[in-house]
Amino acid sequence: MRTAMGGVSPRTVLIVEDQLEMRAITTAYLEHQGYRVVSAGDGVEGLRCAREVHPDLILMDISIPGLDGIEATAALKRDPATRDIPIIIVSAHPYGSVGKRARDAGCDGWLNKPCDPRRVLEEVERRVGAPN
Repeated sequence: MRTAMGGVSPRTVLIVEDQLEMRAITTAYLEHQGYRVVSAGDGVEGLRCAREVHPDLILMDISIPGLDGIEATAALKRDPATRDIPIIIVSAHPYGSVGKRARDAGCDGWLNKPCDPRRVLEEVERRVGAPN
């Protein structure tokens, strides 16, 4: 994405996570690596941010207030404006317990909590490339 001054803006990651500490750690790590990070604390705010910012990738918790992460993922994948944004579920739930629901909703990947920020970075880079 080009900026108004002709430079390349960093890739944007939206983190939808209600745990402030987890959100802060992931945000700080990704920003340190050069990504632009936007965050939301619940599913409704996550939908709004995704539609306004149109991030390159979304890291989505499942157990969040309002719409849960699976409902939010399904809503984003139904919307033509956001359906192509990769959504990675980041959850403490075992994959087997909710994996099929997440897959059916359209999630593009899964990371188990707790996850090392380096593992998150690997997944972000694999899906969208370097920050800019």
